Amino acid sequence: MTKILVVDDAQFMRMKATKLLTSKGFDVIEAATGAEAVETYKAESPDAVLLDITMPDMDGLQALKEIKKLDPNANVAMVTAMGQQSIVMEALKAGAKDFVVKPFDAERVLAAIEKIMA
Repeated sequence: MTKILVVDDAQFMRMKATKLLTSKGFDVIEAATGAEAVETYKAESPDAVLLDITMPDMDGLQALKEIKKLDPNANVAMVTAMGQQSIVMEALKAGAKDFVVKPFDAERVLAAIEKIMA
């Protein structure tokens, strides 16, 4: 079963993504911070990561860079609020394979997972 790490400091966003992904047959694990995401990635080796950009302690960009150090082939899609285009570009340069804009559309999330896993 494909394992996906959902990272967002907002619990309701994690619940929304988890509910969507589990309904489609994915195994989902969650993290609430960037630092937790890196530790969870080390421990769980997920197949894909949905990573929020704006979080306390370690933002998504820092977490992306740390995950890429652990696994250069990590499949990561950034989750971003409107108006963060410059950060999205930086994330894509740092190795993210796609991005999803919040509030996210279910079909767009599934398309992003499909794209980064291809």
